[in-house]
Amino acid sequence: MNKTTHTLALLSALLAGSAAQAHVVLPAGGANVGSNYDAAFRVGHACKDAKATTAIEVELPKAFQFKEAVARSGWKLTTPKAGAQGGVVRWEADSATTALPGTEKTTFVVRGVLPSTAQTLHFPVHQICDVGRADWAQIPTAANANDKLEFPAARLDVLPDNVAAIDVRDAWVRAAVPGQSGTGAFLTVQAPQGAKLVAVKSAVAGVVEIHEMKLENDVMKMRAIPALELPAGEQVKLAPGGLHLMMMDLKQPITAGQTLNFTLTLEDANGKRRERQIEAQVRSGATAGQDGGHGAHQHH
Repeated sequence: MNKTTHTLALLSALLAGSAAQAHVVLPAGGANVGSNYDAAFRVGHACKDAKATTAIEVELPKAFQFKEAVARSGWKLTTPKAGAQGGVVRWEADSATTALPGTEKTTFVVRGVLPSTAQTLHFPVHQICDVGRADWAQIPTAANANDKLEFPAARLDVLPDNVAAIDVRDAWVRAAVPGQSGTGAFLTVQAPQGAKLVAVKSAVAGVVEIHEMKLENDVMKMRAIPALELPAGEQVKLAPGGLHLMMMDLKQPITAGQTLNFTLTLEDANGKRRERQIEAQVRSGATAGQDGGHGAHQHH
């Protein structure tokens, strides 16, 4: 896949994803040290009381080596020189007709190389509109660590080379009655750069398989699949009645309120495998279908 095709696929996936958020953000899930990274800043609305976004300005952290930015038709693009560490990238609409309407969503993409050490990078983004501006530039500090920032800078977690870049939400396990040998686990996953989920392990189960439900001759059948494709930037939901994780040969009772650990193994486009540790809460049958506000806790 060439760069243009990859970028178009990534943008399509991002725009078809979840509902618009107030902030200008990067895809969740992080990226690995030393990797080439497409920073896709998602803009989902105009500034307060504005009808359109007329310019976007991104401050690149010094640890981010700039390569190029993706141009937009009808917008002027200014960038640092290729190879620069940090700098400012700016897109500015040529006229009101090419500005980004407040009712539309899009992404502004900067390509670069990530640092060789794991860390968190913050990208202040300045959104200029036909009326006013929004400066998404607040960076967490020791003083505001417990505060919910009103205008946070876009954040990227640069992960160790052996940690899989993936965002996991609402991971849960269905409680099992005493003597039951198996149960299901469910979650919503998104790999920002694309990957395959090829294996899942848990200490409480002898085997964890990726299963799909498929209608064959008017009969719904369940079968194991060797891997689950995770297209770049696209949320994939594992839920009752569809894709799910099947935990078999349970080693202990699985009761509501417990927290279980899982290891997810992902394979990237180059065949490299990385792992991600997550936690999932056990829910009873009565509440298993509810969100309950319990997201997955991801650990590096």
